[in-house]
Amino acid sequence: MEGNSTAGSFAPSQQFSVADLVVVVVYFSLNIAVGIWSSCRVNRNTVSGYFLAGRDMAWWPIGASLFASSEGSGLFIGLAGTGAAGGIAVTGFEWNATYALLALAWVFVPIYISAGIVTMPEYLQRRFGGERIRVYLSGLSLLLSIFTKISTDLYSGALFVHVCLGWNLYLCTVLMLLVTGLYTIAGGLAAVIYTDTLQTLIMVLGAIVLAVRAFNEIGGYPNLEEAYLRAVPSKIVPNTTCHLPRADAMHLFRDPVSGDLPWTGMTFGLSIMAAWYWCTDQVIVQRSLSAKSLSHAKAGSILASYLKMLPLFIIIMPGMISRVLYPDAVACVDPEECTRVCGAAVGCSNIAYPKLVVELMPSGLRGLMIAVMMAALMSSLTSIFNSSSTLFTMDIWRRLRPGAGEKELLLVGRVVTVLLVVLSVVWLPILQSSSGGQLYVYIQAVTSSLAPPVTAVFVLAVFWPRANEQGAFWGLMAGLALGLARMGLELAYPTPRCGVPDPRPWLLADLHYLHFAVLLCAATGAVVVGGSLLTPPPPPNRLRDLTWWSLPWKPPQPSVGGTPQGPRDGPCSATPALRDTTEPPVWARVCNVNAVVLMCINIFCYAYFA
Repeated sequence: MEGNSTAGSFAPSQQFSVADLVVVVVYFSLNIAVGIWSSCRVNRNTVSGYFLAGRDMAWWPIGASLFASSEGSGLFIGLAGTGAAGGIAVTGFEWNATYALLALAWVFVPIYISAGIVTMPEYLQRRFGGERIRVYLSGLSLLLSIFTKISTDLYSGALFVHVCLGWNLYLCTVLMLLVTGLYTIAGGLAAVIYTDTLQTLIMVLGAIVLAVRAFNEIGGYPNLEEAYLRAVPSKIVPNTTCHLPRADAMHLFRDPVSGDLPWTGMTFGLSIMAAWYWCTDQVIVQRSLSAKSLSHAKAGSILASYLKMLPLFIIIMPGMISRVLYPDAVACVDPEECTRVCGAAVGCSNIAYPKLVVELMPSGLRGLMIAVMMAALMSSLTSIFNSSSTLFTMDIWRRLRPGAGEKELLLVGRVVTVLLVVLSVVWLPILQSSSGGQLYVYIQAVTSSLAPPVTAVFVLAVFWPRANEQGAFWGLMAGLALGLARMGLELAYPTPRCGVPDPRPWLLADLHYLHFAVLLCAATGAVVVGGSLLTPPPPPNRLRDLTWWSLPWKPPQPSVGGTPQGPRDGPCSATPALRDTTEPPVWARVCNVNAVVLMCINIFCYAYFA
């Protein structure tokens, strides 16, 4: 098998057959059909219909969409590649999501619902007053979308199709963008959520089939650790150890000082980043806000959490098996060899997953797995396009044109999606020439520099009524300055290649990005608290329905016709019924019991693999 492993990355060893092509065409036709059907079900000519799917979603499409939105092709390729390079510790990024998802449904969604908002910056504007925090947060979210989400997903999706089929990278990109952009622009959030549900099913089934074949190839799970520790490339860099697999590859918790993913950072720093991603990021929260009731939002979070337990077994361990089967390609360390294999001198761990697909999947199923990867790419892209156009339309355009009507807002939302598609394609060559071997680390490092201040401000906004606009704004500015300083250093001093002395300052070399996230969050929180205490408190009427302590836990009084009367109705909030945060006691109990069972399973898995 190793004979064709190095060349196989650009010239597939098994040709793409007619059966594969039929599967891909059928899959895309089904996808477009589901998109059109779901678009017809919801009135998408209103802001609530287009951006929040008419607030009529059941728990199962919400849970599937939460999972699919977070498991883009960037994560498929990134998780498998990081698993190939360092073992199972990266699983913490998936399993930590359980607690953030439960916090989203039990703590944050009731507040967002009672506030009657469409976007996250809108919540902060309601809570603190003033426009500057809302505009800053909208701008930050749009930038994070383009530079971490859209560009990395596009790069990894195109890389996958390129490795599997040998097609031109740009041709793959433009084709996928065309289909994705079409049904996002046409159908709004309803089309995104229902197609996500279809894609989750295909992603999980395809990944399970590949995982079973991969484990069979090495003689089952019991052989994984021993085989992985022997997976060394034939060309090494003399007098170094970077070609050797990590001795702690099968452990989740690693040394807090010398570990590549220290357990302290994975526990505390990662929780801060997870709280930002799952509880305050527009892409994710928008799915929960489309729920027909709070119980459906909670059940959706629980389903997504169960699905997030799977990647260790169906993405990360297959990535490790790929290193075992093709060490010369996946585990290469010699810069010349790596450039020959995958075009990136820093390493080729990113090709671990597509390599498995090309080599192990039979004809027809290979087409299904390529469809799966396109599904992963498209589901995350549609989510980002829809949420980014919501942010721009509701938070920036409405401020520029306060009198804009619904038709104008919907048109602007669709135009913004087209512009994001164009920007993504323009950014591709820049990302292609950057260190492709560090894709997953690149995403996490950028996030750890920019996201923790947002987490600090949201948590204080929800739980500390004394927090005010002055404190929050200057906290965000201080956090941004510190985060950009660290990011600037990372761009100036990239991680050195194998065998090269580390010239980086101690702030980079000795302070892990996950530990930096903790310090950044704490510093921002201190500025928010200090600034708030030095300036007058917010008036009590501003806090109504906007903090954990001022939620209306009683159901609103029904008016004539049975429509509940929420407190203040937000602009464009076409469904006042969703201002109601009460639940039927039976379903509230079912959700609570399921949440406890889920946490027990999560803790057991952590303990077993620790």
